[in-house]
Amino acid sequence: MDSWWALLSLSLLLRTSGFQAANASKPNILLIMADDLGIGDLGCYGNNTLRTPNIDRLAEEGVRLTQHLAAAPLCTPSRSSFLTGRHSFRSGMEAHDGYRALQWNGGSGGLPENETTFARILQQQGYATGLIGKWHQGVNCESRTDHCHHPLNHGFDYFYGMPFTLVNDCDPGRPPEVDASTRARLWFYTQVAALGVLTVALGKICGLISVPWKAVLGAASLVFLFFVSWYASFGFVRRWNCILMRNHDVTEQPMVLERTARLMLQEAVSYIERNKHGPFLLFVSLLHVHIPLVTTKQFLGKSQHGLYGDNVEEMDWLVGEILQAIEENGLKNTTFAYFTSDHGGHLEARDERGQLGGWNGIFRGGKGMGGWEGGIRVPGIFRWPGVLPAGRVIHEPTSLMDVFPTVVELGGGHVPQDRVIDGRSLVPLLQGTAEHSAHEFLFHYCGKYLHAARWHEKDSGRLWKVHYMTPRFHPKGAGACHGQGVCPCSGDGVTQHSPPLLFDLSRDPSETRPLSPGSEPRYHAVLARVHEALEQHRRTLSPVPPQFSLGNIVWKPWLQPCCGTFPLCACTQDGDPSEA
Repeated sequence: MDSWWALLSLSLLLRTSGFQAANASKPNILLIMADDLGIGDLGCYGNNTLRTPNIDRLAEEGVRLTQHLAAAPLCTPSRSSFLTGRHSFRSGMEAHDGYRALQWNGGSGGLPENETTFARILQQQGYATGLIGKWHQGVNCESRTDHCHHPLNHGFDYFYGMPFTLVNDCDPGRPPEVDASTRARLWFYTQVAALGVLTVALGKICGLISVPWKAVLGAASLVFLFFVSWYASFGFVRRWNCILMRNHDVTEQPMVLERTARLMLQEAVSYIERNKHGPFLLFVSLLHVHIPLVTTKQFLGKSQHGLYGDNVEEMDWLVGEILQAIEENGLKNTTFAYFTSDHGGHLEARDERGQLGGWNGIFRGGKGMGGWEGGIRVPGIFRWPGVLPAGRVIHEPTSLMDVFPTVVELGGGHVPQDRVIDGRSLVPLLQGTAEHSAHEFLFHYCGKYLHAARWHEKDSGRLWKVHYMTPRFHPKGAGACHGQGVCPCSGDGVTQHSPPLLFDLSRDPSETRPLSPGSEPRYHAVLARVHEALEQHRRTLSPVPPQFSLGNIVWKPWLQPCCGTFPLCACTQDGDPSEA
């Protein structure tokens, strides 16, 4: 027995020593985030019909988390939490009602300048810091060139990609997506007003009514001005939102979707080659697999799951090419690599051909749902050969917010002490020196509304989940809110539960069997303990300026990024004037 304990102690000592030695040399850090990918879309998470060999190999060579959780179920707030290690509402990147994500490059909302990203801290530690791909954290505040929310103002020294996000409007052949319901209402009001003016004019011509022509022309002018006021933004969504930037310059407006994946890959590989003498941080924020699912001919029609499956398999290929660039430059053993998604798959994304969103495996719900597991449970794969044990699987609850303190620690920095940091370093858990996650409680928000909370009772191994609100699926019996973009967070679209719903995820991960006092003897004690933790959590909250207010969300022409002279914004790659 004494020999066994000696061997165990020596093993832990060697592992810790190896980690400290590797940490002392500051590893390169490669973070890859997919967009709208369902956890059930990957082979290493149980999918046997989609081909994802490169991501699966990453999991085989590293550590795979099975209970990795997004801090928010939509793009903008989830990514702000990822970048800062803080719930998005702490920086105003959430909403009470209405808009839950940024809608325009020309809006004034975005990640506040006083927020600290992991890129900023690593930059101060001597890292080259690059972002390739999607940003979706805002661009400007007061002028077209102030770039207050821009990646280069948040710690990245190089940026190439979309300051916004892919939307259907980026593809001329797709139906509108950005604020489509508002756009439809405005078009309806314009038609009604125009019809009214036309009716009055015809009545005047026929002598049926006596109205001065000045009044008719004045009304017609008002209708025209009303039309121009909204069509200037909604009529040109592709030109305003679907653009590419390199650092502070717009390089393509509107972007050509068919070549975007190739450009992103070239940029990522080039960044690795330029900075191979390191250390570097590279955040590859993929545009895959967000609708409109732009897929190159090489992958079209090759999967078993239509256009979405094709896009997933192309995404896996892109990940493989980036990992190959790491290996070809001799950086595999000195690079801490990570793969995840910003939230769950988009269940409501459909067209006449079928499903366009991801599969969330056995988990209930999807994108936009802050409480159900399918909206927030995401892949979590880490690889660092020689430091992290290959093939290890961890079932502890972790968060995307944990990446912030983790990479800060690896880079030799320190997390800010002047604010609440919700993330916890994963280093002890990943290297095996800690048995349990540092999170006893996690709180799950939809917008600014608390929908659920979980309690990891470490002594017993039980994992309790309490739901205070759940979305009302449509049609009844469905697993999503079909007919809407995503499920709402509040109002008539949710059910408030009193008493709350209680699940034991350790025995019911699909959340299909709510517990009751009759089925769970500790029912009341569990609810009381979670409520106590919730009250402590609420004492950490404080009001901040809302970034998703109507004043910040609306399109402002003086803030619109533009190559050329506004409003004649048009250029091809690297700012060349567009022939169009």
